[in-house]
Amino acid sequence: MKIFTAVVEKCRDTGLYVGHVPGFPGAHSQGETLDELQKNLREVIEMLLEDGEPRLETEFIGTQTVMV
Repeated sequence: MKIFTAVVEKCRDTGLYVGHVPGFPGAHSQGETLDELQKNLREVIEMLLEDGEPRLETEFIGTQTVMV
């Protein structure tokens, strides 16, 4: 079992949740609910892993809050 971190945002225009895995090309999807997004991301990642282990282009570190 492998664990990947996904970044999730909500599109203001469509109301859909959009997620991607930083550094993993092609690992992105969307869904009407967070549960649907989770399922869709899992399917995409499983499909991408069929081609072998990913060579992650970047490493997710975290988020920062910036006050202006």
